[in-house]
Amino acid sequence: MNLLFLPNQLKDVREVLHSLDWQALGSEVEQELQSRLVIVGPVNSGKSTLFNRLHGHRLSAVSAVPGTTKGVVEHPLGPFLLVDTPGYGEVWGVDRADTANRAASTADLIILLLDAVAGVRQSDHDLYDQLQQQAAPVLVVLNKADLVKRDLPWILENTKKLMGVHPIVISAETGMGVVDALIPAILDTQPPVALAMARSLPGVRKQIVNRVIRRAAWTNAMIALQPVPGLDIPVLLTSQTRMVLRIGAAYGESMSTSHAREFLTTMAGSLATRYLAGQLAKFIPGPGWLVSAALAAFTTWSIGQAAHQYFMAGATLNPPDLRALYQRMRKLAPRQLLRRDKPPAAPETP
Repeated sequence: MNLLFLPNQLKDVREVLHSLDWQALGSEVEQELQSRLVIVGPVNSGKSTLFNRLHGHRLSAVSAVPGTTKGVVEHPLGPFLLVDTPGYGEVWGVDRADTANRAASTADLIILLLDAVAGVRQSDHDLYDQLQQQAAPVLVVLNKADLVKRDLPWILENTKKLMGVHPIVISAETGMGVVDALIPAILDTQPPVALAMARSLPGVRKQIVNRVIRRAAWTNAMIALQPVPGLDIPVLLTSQTRMVLRIGAAYGESMSTSHAREFLTTMAGSLATRYLAGQLAKFIPGPGWLVSAALAAFTTWSIGQAAHQYFMAGATLNPPDLRALYQRMRKLAPRQLLRRDKPPAAPETP
């Protein structure tokens, strides 16, 4: 080829797909599924209610497992650990900061869930300071906001003054803020945790997968902005492959590198055409680079949405249906990608 890589033939894309280290990519995604989310907060702050809301239905049973410190209760639930931490001077005088730190030491993301009705106190600030010493990032979440509507502005202002952060405001009981505020914050802060949530929680799987797709689309748009034709192709294909593997992982049994390879190889002809157009656009400095970025975003979104439907169907769609599905999503991409995480309707399969 005259260029480093210009997919002017179908075999070029297929060769790159086959040359990818599928085992390494699969292992990377499997490792992400082991990510651990620890939800820490005072007794009765709503941790179990939040988990029930994320899960989509009330837990049938949760067996309390006493922690090593008397008066502390932990609920291990898949990739989650819900920890009740008594306040200072409460329940046998247990130091909740020490308790929370031990529980959070294995976390990939920590949620400090506070009770808006009880109000944010100095002890909450001290606990937050202690948690920040852990390696994992900490999200401060204010629960039961629906019960303090009139006083919420004052509570938020007080929280900002006391803790120095703007909390994520939710109501685990009604669902307010869970999907449109908390889940995006989790995905932005620690994407692997969101993937583990998608595998374990069918109730939020679609929302998380759509955000994974959107995130990959915009990331690939930035990758495609580089001006040299051909340099971005292997990077884009690797990113798209990783996205497909993550979507498959979110659906559990449907996940396998062979399925992902089959999925992408089936669409290789259409991908080659799109990549060729994107690379040719790079020869026009400025506007051409923007066109290349837009094509990368639309292509990634189309692949992601087609993969979403593919794995929802149990990875059973045949090649003609897959290609038709991708073409349909490609037509929707310019309009849907700019919308706020509203997925397209599922296509009818023959």
